[in-house]
Amino acid sequence: MTHDYKRHGTTTLFAALSLLDGSVIGDCLPRHRHQEFLRFLKKIDAETPPHVALHLIVDNYATRTHVRVMRWVRRHPRFHLHFILTSSSWLNLVERWFRDLTVRRIRRVVFRSVPELIRAVEEYLRHHNVAPRPFVWTKSAQDILAKVHGARVALDKARTA
Repeated sequence: MTHDYKRHGTTTLFAALSLLDGSVIGDCLPRHRHQEFLRFLKKIDAETPPHVALHLIVDNYATRTHVRVMRWVRRHPRFHLHFILTSSSWLNLVERWFRDLTVRRIRRVVFRSVPELIRAVEEYLRHHNVAPRPFVWTKSAQDILAKVHGARVALDKARTA
């Protein structure tokens, strides 16, 4: 942070990316608790065709494993939660969309209030969903795994040095 940096508040963006067409369902909520996650699951439920099975790749944040969330998921069998390992967010394509949001709309902009920030995020969501495109991996699985292995080797060397 710089001497003149002033934070005017934050919001929590919940987002679900469709792998089929690249569209995003999103919602800015004031907090990051199980209640907000349940609200977001209900939003996904309402905005997707009822006959479609939904596989959600989610991080291991405690809200996802709360007893009320798990109970709701059991009562909605089309929802399947897949938890990714800590520090493996790169496996979750919605993180790539978050990067685009940050680079194209959030970074280097001064938001003087949380509502102003939320309007910018919602505007970006609407604009994105006008002509969404699915993300396509440009590397093969072998290339990705080789890079992960190389990073692991480098990390092990650094730890022993």
